[in-house]
Amino acid sequence: MSILGLKLATDPRWANIAESNIEGILSDHAWCEQKAASNAISLITSNPDKPDLVRRLTEIAIEEMEHFQMVIDIIKERNLSLHPENKDDYVNHLYKFMKRGEGKDQSLVDRLLFAAMIEARSCERFKVLSENIQDQELAKFYRDLMISEAEHYTTFITFAREYGGRVDVDQRWKEWLEFEDNLIRSYGVNQTIHG
Repeated sequence: MSILGLKLATDPRWANIAESNIEGILSDHAWCEQKAASNAISLITSNPDKPDLVRRLTEIAIEEMEHFQMVIDIIKERNLSLHPENKDDYVNHLYKFMKRGEGKDQSLVDRLLFAAMIEARSCERFKVLSENIQDQELAKFYRDLMISEAEHYTTFITFAREYGGRVDVDQRWKEWLEFEDNLIRSYGVNQTIHG
């Protein structure tokens, strides 16, 4: 079993694939941070009646944009270029797995578990990068970000349980883990964070 309950660990050789195109992986990472901030803002916008969620997700949105800026700074320091944003098939498949039209509680739970899953896999990938790439500066960078992603994962899971109402959040999370296990088996071969 992988970290944070994920069923399949990333093959460490993926880090070598990623390191072979640092410009590409950094660009993809930057856009992942921007999308994570946008997702947090979207959750805030649709849940203004939950002040603790609004406050914490505002902090997360700011952190994600700070991470975006950190990645942009690394790209600039290394005289690399930020590539245009690519479609993230992994995230799109997760998005399609979300339940809709089954009540407000279920919709919110699935939005939060969707975010938790992305944070969990990003955390796991950052761990693989931190332990397997040769570039020690980037290894430390990804080790530090791994901790932040784990905290975000915990936040999303905690809010899902807090606002789940009659939804069996633990059972639904098991379903998410099973779905992600089947999904991730076709990934780990591309020069992207979730690829």
